[in-house]
Amino acid sequence: MPIKIPNSLPARAVLDDENIFVMTETRALHQDIRPLRIIILNLMPIKVTTETQLLRSLSNTPLQIEIDLLQTSTHISKNTPEDHLLKFYNVFDDIKDKRYDGMIVTGAPVETMEFEEVDYWDELCTIFEWTKANVHSTLHICWGAQAALYYHYGIPKHDIAKKMFGIYQHKVLNRSSRLLRGFDDVFYAPHSRHSELRQKDLRKVSQVKVLATSDEAGVYLAAANRGRQIFVIGHPEYDAETLSNEYFRDLSRGIQIDPPVNYFRDNDPEKGPLVTWRSHANLLYTNWLNYYVYQTTPYNLSELK
Repeated sequence: MPIKIPNSLPARAVLDDENIFVMTETRALHQDIRPLRIIILNLMPIKVTTETQLLRSLSNTPLQIEIDLLQTSTHISKNTPEDHLLKFYNVFDDIKDKRYDGMIVTGAPVETMEFEEVDYWDELCTIFEWTKANVHSTLHICWGAQAALYYHYGIPKHDIAKKMFGIYQHKVLNRSSRLLRGFDDVFYAPHSRHSELRQKDLRKVSQVKVLATSDEAGVYLAAANRGRQIFVIGHPEYDAETLSNEYFRDLSRGIQIDPPVNYFRDNDPEKGPLVTWRSHANLLYTNWLNYYVYQTTPYNLSELK
């Protein structure tokens, strides 16, 4: 079954071209089924790109999914057209009385700031608190994961001397986790960040279980509250060109930056990227939707506890 999205959302044309099955609102109205209700809090500046990446990642499942998009009201996006935000995005007041099977909180390019310095921090804390009673399972990505672990469990992030930038090898620590079902012993995932979480800090919090790590990139995947909270310290949703675009953008701005590691063919930026993470990225999102959303969420969302 497909993702149900608004008829005119720009991601629809991109996904159609990739032969990914999406369903418009018009067609969905003629189906007698309760789709999974997923809300995406998009904190990234170029929201259309992130929407498309996440919808692509959520498409590899037989489940029908209905998507709502959420933005913060206390921060004005300068990189996404206002008419797009007005047409497709909600603010928290619009959805605060609703309940969802699942939620995704994206990363944000604010990781060098203290959490409390971010202009929408108070609003984000309100949303994090709201998820406890109104969302069955929330998946947090990169800075979104750092922020949630800090809010819910007081776990700090730490600045790193050099940007973690590239494709890194990871290993499974908890083979019994359904989130990692079907994963190889080692797998690859993209990172692009200036801060990190430390495993010793997470080990101090008994509710949080570290599921996968990297010798180079550190903690990658953790979970808490029986899978009601998932934390991904990376960007499995990135498409083939994301790191390349970031690299060449920074070079054009005169920023000194090394090429992303393990990314370009033969480590040569002129040869383009070699994709090594897509299958495990798809599996991660599929496992989350199946085992932590679909299999355990109540049919009647009013029964969420």
